Amino acid sequence: PGTPLPLPPLLLALALLSPWGSAGASCPPRCVCASNILSCSQAVLSSVPTPLPRFTAVLDLSHNNVSRLRADWAPGRLTHLHALLLSHNGLSFVSTEAFAHVPHLRHLDLSSNRLRALEENLFSDLTELEVLLLYNNEISAVDRTAFDNLGRLRKLYLGQNRIARFPLELLRDGSRLPQLALLDLSANRLRSLPVGELQALPAWLRDRLYLHANPLACDCPLFQLVARGRRRRLSAVMDFQEELRCLLPTAPAPVGILSLAGRQPLNCSEAREAVLEAHLGDAVTLSCDTRLRGVRSRHWVTPGGERVLEEGGNGSAALLANGSLRLQALRPEDAGTYACWVAGPLLNETLYVELLVHNFTLHGPHDTLNTAYTTLVGCILSVVLVLIYLYLTPCRCCCCRGTEKPPAPRDDSINSSVLSTTPNHAAGVPGEPCRSRSASITGPGQNGRFKVGGTPQLPPRHGPKAQRKVSDPDSVSSVFSDTPIVV
Repeated sequence: PGTPLPLPPLLLALALLSPWGSAGASCPPRCVCASNILSCSQAVLSSVPTPLPRFTAVLDLSHNNVSRLRADWAPGRLTHLHALLLSHNGLSFVSTEAFAHVPHLRHLDLSSNRLRALEENLFSDLTELEVLLLYNNEISAVDRTAFDNLGRLRKLYLGQNRIARFPLELLRDGSRLPQLALLDLSANRLRSLPVGELQALPAWLRDRLYLHANPLACDCPLFQLVARGRRRRLSAVMDFQEELRCLLPTAPAPVGILSLAGRQPLNCSEAREAVLEAHLGDAVTLSCDTRLRGVRSRHWVTPGGERVLEEGGNGSAALLANGSLRLQALRPEDAGTYACWVAGPLLNETLYVELLVHNFTLHGPHDTLNTAYTTLVGCILSVVLVLIYLYLTPCRCCCCRGTEKPPAPRDDSINSSVLSTTPNHAAGVPGEPCRSRSASITGPGQNGRFKVGGTPQLPPRHGPKAQRKVSDPDSVSSVFSDTPIVV
C-alpha cells in the first residue's frame, strides 16, 4: 500500500510540458495558477506578489489593497503579459515607469480606484494597448500627453470621474489615437461641449462617444448634435436617450436634450441630416460619413437615379478613394438628394446628402466690396439731392425780387394755380420772413366761384407801370401743372 502508482503516460507528458512543472516556476501564495493565467483576486494583498513567473499572460490582482504601483512591481521583463487587472484596490498612485517591463500589454484595468490625475506620458510605454479602463475613479485632470504613443488603443473608458474638460483635440485629426472606436466620458462634470469639433468627427467614432449623465448647459447646437445622432441611430444616442439631459436656467431639474425642439425659451428647430450649399460652376465633395468600419464596398446614386460605382466616374461625378463623391462644374440639374450605399461586414447603411445649387455664381470678396461701396455712394448722393431740393429751391417772394417793384394787389392772387404746391408770397416789411398768402378764388359778381378762363378786370393804377400786361413774366404759375395758367 505504500508503493505509489505510476502516472499514466499522457498525464506525465502534460506535467512535464506545463510551465508550472518546469524548474524554477512556482505559483505565488494565495494565488490560483492555471496554464499562463495567474489569479490573485481577493487575496488581501497590499503589494504585487513576487516573484512572478515570466510566462504569465494574464495577471488578476483585483479586489486587493495595492494602493501604489511603483516602477519595480515587476523586477523582470514580462514579455508574455497581455492583460493586467488592478480594479478595486484603492490605487491612488501609478508611476510613469510602471509599465516599462510589460511592453506587450493589450488590456489594462485600473477601474474603481482612487486615481486623481492622469500624468504626463503615463501610458507612453504601452504601444500595443487596445483597451484601457479608468472608470469609477476620482480623475479631474487629464494631461493631453497621457495617451501618447497609444496608436492601437480602441476603447477608452473614463466614465464616472470628475473630468470637467477632456482634450478632445486628441481626436480631431485622427493622428493621435487613430484606432479609437469607443470613448466613454459619461457621468463626469462636463458643462459644455465643442459641438463643431464633435460634429466633424467621423460617424464611426461618434457612434460610441458616450456623453450622457453630464451637467451640460442646454443650447440649440447641443440639441442639433444629439438630434442628428438619433436620426443616424448612433449607439451613444439610441442606448442612452433618457440619460442625455441638460440644464436650463429656468428649470429646477435637468430636461431631456431631445425635448428642446420647439420648447421655450430656446425653441430649437429640428435638425437636418446633411445639407450642402454651393453655386453654379463650383466643385464640391459629398462625404459618405458612415458609422460602419471595415466597409467592403460602396456606391453613390445621383438625384437622377444614375449610379456612380467605385470603378470610375459618371460624367462630372467621380468616386474618390475614401468613398466621397466629387462633383465638378455644378449645374442647376445637379441639385437634389444623393444617396451613398455602404456594405459593411455585418450590416448595410444608406446615407443621404442634400445638395442645394444656387442659380448664380459666387463673387469674390473684392467684387462684393465694390458693389456695397457703389450702393452706399448712390444712397448718399440721393439724400444730398433731396436735401438740396427741399432747402435750396429759389423762393419767389418779395425778398427775392427787391424793393423797387410795388407789391401785387390782393386780387392778383387769383393768378396762382389752385393745383400749385408752391404758395404765393406778398411783400412784407423789410427784414421779415416771407409769409404765405392763400389764393382768393372769389370776386365781386361771381357768387363765390372762380370762373375758369375768365380775365378779371384790373383796377386802374397811376404811374408808368400802373397797367399790368397779361404776359407779365412775374405772373406765378404752378410748377407742377401740365397747362400753365396765363393771365
